[in-house]
Amino acid sequence: MTESIFDALRESHERQRALCRKLLRSKPHTADRISTFTELRIELAAHAAAEERHLYVPILMDDMGLSPARHALHEHHQMDELIEDLQVSDHSGAAWMARARQLSKKVHHHLREEERKFFQVSGKILDDSIKTRQAKRYRREHARMVRTLQQA
Repeated sequence: MTESIFDALRESHERQRALCRKLLRSKPHTADRISTFTELRIELAAHAAAEERHLYVPILMDDMGLSPARHALHEHHQMDELIEDLQVSDHSGAAWMARARQLSKKVHHHLREEERKFFQVSGKILDDSIKTRQAKRYRREHARMVRTLQQA
């Protein structure tokens, strides 16, 4: 069976969930907290860029997908703002961990909503060949973004 865009996205979703859990269990003043946050930040950014380009754009072109895609884009923006706040804060403080919890909660909410609602709407809009083609494009773009962000 060929892979669809939804299969590729779910794989990244599981990585995001695991990284959020690992971040919330991390100890202050440790390299593990910083490296986990960095890995999560890169995964979220690479995923969002590739997903927006290879799923949201085609969905935005259909009336049925306009509202759900706009909502999902808004949530990506909210996560970006939380990441920005976390980058400039002291990683060892209680305020930082409270913000990290907010991020984790937002990530989990967004992923759940995408998997339960957005994917169903998208599945009705896209035909099987587009789902397969977009999976390949998503994977290439995600890998390129990860490389780019790791070098930054």
